[in-house]
Amino acid sequence: MNDRLYWLSLLVVGLLGLSVANAQVPADLERRYKAAVKLVQTANYERAKMEFNAIIQRGGSLSPYAHYYYALAAFKQKNFSQARVMLRQLMDRFPDWRKMDDARYLFAAVGMEMGQYEDALTAIEQIGDPALRPEIDRLERFFLYRIQDLSRLKLMQKEFPDNRNLGLALIDLIQRSSSDKDDLELSDRLTNRFGLPTNLPDRPGTTTASTQTAPAPGTTTSGANTGRPASATSVTARPDRSRPKGYYNVAVLFPFRLDEFEAQKRIRSNQYVYDLYNGIKMAKEKLKEEGIIVNLFAYDVENDPERTQTLINSPAFAQTDLIIGPLYAEPNRIALSFAGQNNVLLVNPIATSSDLVTGQPMAYLAQPSVNRQAEKAVEFVRGLSIIRRPAIYYGTSRKDSLLAAAYVAELRKQGVQPLELKKLTGTAQAMADAMQISEINKPGHIFLASSNDDDGTRLLDALGRRRVSVPVMATSSAFDFYKNSISTFTRRELYLLFPDYVDQTRPVVTDFQEQYLAQRKIIPSIFASQGYDLMLFFGRQMARNGTIFRNRSALRSDTDDYILSGFDYTRSNENQVVPIVKWDGGRFVKVN
Repeated sequence: MNDRLYWLSLLVVGLLGLSVANAQVPADLERRYKAAVKLVQTANYERAKMEFNAIIQRGGSLSPYAHYYYALAAFKQKNFSQARVMLRQLMDRFPDWRKMDDARYLFAAVGMEMGQYEDALTAIEQIGDPALRPEIDRLERFFLYRIQDLSRLKLMQKEFPDNRNLGLALIDLIQRSSSDKDDLELSDRLTNRFGLPTNLPDRPGTTTASTQTAPAPGTTTSGANTGRPASATSVTARPDRSRPKGYYNVAVLFPFRLDEFEAQKRIRSNQYVYDLYNGIKMAKEKLKEEGIIVNLFAYDVENDPERTQTLINSPAFAQTDLIIGPLYAEPNRIALSFAGQNNVLLVNPIATSSDLVTGQPMAYLAQPSVNRQAEKAVEFVRGLSIIRRPAIYYGTSRKDSLLAAAYVAELRKQGVQPLELKKLTGTAQAMADAMQISEINKPGHIFLASSNDDDGTRLLDALGRRRVSVPVMATSSAFDFYKNSISTFTRRELYLLFPDYVDQTRPVVTDFQEQYLAQRKIIPSIFASQGYDLMLFFGRQMARNGTIFRNRSALRSDTDDYILSGFDYTRSNENQVVPIVKWDGGRFVKVN
């Protein structure tokens, strides 16, 4: 790999003579360019980048070559993030450049070094020059065999099923590390297609290329003929998380259930997991446009504490900057312990229990907790001067009773006692019969906590039967927005506690939905929006502050390009943003 990149640089120089002659490049610019090339060849990389940047600013036929050499100099400095940005700029500005395959190859090498294997393999797929095939083969073998995370390698193989080196690397890893029946059957299928791995490269005992760096292009080593560095270390250094860096490693610990995965199935019991992950991947691309590089590592983590412990104990996992998940209680406890000991951020994307972040400075809830929802709801009704004598009803789920209890606790902090607190089930008439309130014994307001989307309309009907007309605050989950008529939301003063509220009129929402539909051929679910938002927010925060957030006043959304209602962690590690909406002007609008 090293030899090829070195000779690529000479090849560009050799071909440049014709380009310069044909383009009639000004003599002074040509001299400056050739001098800058010599600076690269003499390892004066920083000075070379300054010269190439000046040439880039002037534009013209030398600009794409200057882009390439700038990226090459950054690569040799091991400034892979800078090299990536410059190569991306080259590809965007000069898509028809005749040496674009060389740029794609260098981009792939950068991606491999950064652990962005999917991006690297995508770039490789776009290379059409058959002369590059031997060097591509060496590049892939050098890095792909160093991936020791079986779940990730299986995900990659699904995404790039025709990549032979990827298939062989997966066969090799399964045969060395797995006795699972499904894994062995997968190995057999791949072997029938690709054969058995031969002439295997050296493989470290740990994963990811971020701790196994290949020599920069043009460097002479004793391993140059094999495409391997003279020495590769598997020592894992604990990263400095106190300040921003060039890229961030994000581990997604979700129950993907790969052993049950069927690509043709559109509906799965764990579809929400794939929706979350798809949203996270879209945010990764948005962050890349902002110059923030995120490496995603997906791990198939079920409710298996032992497997989770093995994963986080692996040396490669120490390079993680942000963990998203796990979604089960015991694996989450193990991951929380790791995050606290290693100053690694951990975000739970769907949980609403504040217990998960209490006493855990590195852990965050992307959703507002049940207690926070109750606090914001009471704060809102107090502002309407209807807080006195509330009647509180709740549905049959545990979440319903927890929210109702939290609401009562918040009321009592305000010195308010509920007029009635009761579980309601059944028909509208059954609800009406169970109520104690009436036209005479009228409450200040009604609060309904229910996860049954029939309960909302039944409650409103029951209130009509009891001749009680007071403001109602209800959870959005108590209504079916596709089935309920508009009059359901307009015939009385009704407010909805709506953590998942999306304002469909905002252009950023429309753009996201159109982009998601174009990529996935399906309308994004609320989980896709949640995954997108949390990755976008925490990616930006890491880019500004590293992973140790010392300035809590800055831990809030500062832009309006989130799909839901944004984030606020200025008071605690659970999201403070709790939208309350009301039907107005033909749509739901946020009123708090």
